Amino acid sequence: MFKNKKLVCFDLDGTLIDSVGIWNQVDAALIRQLSSLDIEHTELQRQRDIQLKFFREYTDPYLEYCGFLNEKYHFKLDKAEVKERRYAISRHFLDHVVELKPQADVLLHHLKQLQIKTALTTTTSLYNVQRYQQNNTQIHSKIDFQQDFSLMLTRENVQNIKPHPEVYLKAIQHFGFAADECLIIEDSLIGIEAANQAGIEVVAIYDQYSEHELAQIQAKTDYFVPDFATLIDYLQR
Repeated sequence: MFKNKKLVCFDLDGTLIDSVGIWNQVDAALIRQLSSLDIEHTELQRQRDIQLKFFREYTDPYLEYCGFLNEKYHFKLDKAEVKERRYAISRHFLDHVVELKPQADVLLHHLKQLQIKTALTTTTSLYNVQRYQQNNTQIHSKIDFQQDFSLMLTRENVQNIKPHPEVYLKAIQHFGFAADECLIIEDSLIGIEAANQAGIEVVAIYDQYSEHELAQIQAKTDYFVPDFATLIDYLQR
């Protein structure tokens, strides 16, 4: 798995941090606040995945997703206002609820000791990453995004979100590495598909919020592991 690898790329949400369920809570709170409706979290995640995939080629897919919520739940606001409300709600969760996945920091530090480059390759916003680093003690007490990653690519660095492979192609181009010198760690189907399109080996790490896609993930990934402890074991062999 790690043999001859010079670069390991990490997705963020659902991979390094346990955050996918948080966005279900954020969207539920948003809809409750603006329409008084209570929507099941699994339905919120399903529709968010569908809409972000549909809007992936737009300049701001998350703005368009907020437009979708605006129309579906009759908020009577414009989509920019909905997006602003959504991120206002998210601040509490980003600062106090989101946690690093167990032993994710240990794997990062082992890779650094072995002089293997690491890249944060996410299409979440730089704003979110900065909030984790500055305000979330559960995360910044264990990792430093600036120090622990050789490269950070966020939503602002790409035109296309996953499953488009742009963020991964940019990472290997930055270092000048070949695709077979890189390994990607992902949790979701769209992340696996982005890795596949980039022609780079990918490890799927289990996340409970990707359970509904598990069969497809296992069919499309090169490796599947239950947790970071298993990855550390592979690295140390």
